Amino acid sequence: MTLNELKYIVAVGRERHFGRAAESCFVSQPTLSVAVKKLEEELGVSLFERGSGEVGITPIGQQILLQAQRVLEDIGAIKEIARQGRDQLSGQLRLGAIYTIAPYLLPHLVPLLTELAPKMPLVIEEHFTATLRERLKSGELDVIVIALPFEESGILTALLYEEPFVVVLPSGHPLTRQEGISADDLAREDLLLLGVGHCFREQVLAACPQCRQLTSDASGVHRSIEGGSLETIRYMVASGIGVTVLPCSAVGADRFSERLLCIRRFAGPPPSRTVAIAWRKSFPRVQVIQILRQAIAVARSSCVRALIESSPASEGRDPFL
Repeated sequence: MTLNELKYIVAVGRERHFGRAAESCFVSQPTLSVAVKKLEEELGVSLFERGSGEVGITPIGQQILLQAQRVLEDIGAIKEIARQGRDQLSGQLRLGAIYTIAPYLLPHLVPLLTELAPKMPLVIEEHFTATLRERLKSGELDVIVIALPFEESGILTALLYEEPFVVVLPSGHPLTRQEGISADDLAREDLLLLGVGHCFREQVLAACPQCRQLTSDASGVHRSIEGGSLETIRYMVASGIGVTVLPCSAVGADRFSERLLCIRRFAGPPPSRTVAIAWRKSFPRVQVIQILRQAIAVARSSCVRALIESSPASEGRDPFL
């Protein structure tokens, strides 16, 4: 049994496809297939159910893959522990962020990190929370930036900031005459939302329960319009197709916004989201988490409120307080 064989079976389990697994491991498919078969023969069990379509994992294979992942993480931890004697801020950082945070945080964060940790290049991935969660647990990402709630065994979180939501309207819309917009006001409009799977969509609907009827009108008429990104939604609002709710950092303050969009606050206390970072308990580069939090504190938008937590947001206690 070799580390490469363990790496190959974990890749097959992740990709559910021998060809894609081989590509991710930078080897040929025959090389990977032979190694997997050799390991199965050595163990005396079948790890995978091979078919014409997706590769399945046998019950005993599930257990072995979990253990193999732990072994690979332990090997990685040994390397990182050795690196601690040299420089924790040396070597790439695999950073993930949800779609509604990355485009607005990263343009400010990356230059700061480049100055603070010039020997730490970033591998960045944007995705849904559910996908980032799995990639963090599997060791494919080191740190992720997400919106709470977020709870996972073996994962630590630290609060970053609270971000209020605002209402975005086309210039000239009747609601621009109001200083504050209520949930009832939104429920009477054509509301633009992100598609299913985005946590921000659910946060908007939680702030405006009346707006849920827009997505499933009894008459069969849908008065909500879905967009694939906040930027796409912002352009559609500017064109006059409807109104939307955005996190304040995504509003934009360029000429485009000033000419075609109008921003209004919510009437009363605004809905908001809490943004946090998450990392595995076993992640050995403590200085990386510290420097990342420092950089985000500087890079965050002026419209958000910094948070200093007095208790852990998830499993384990925040070690930096």
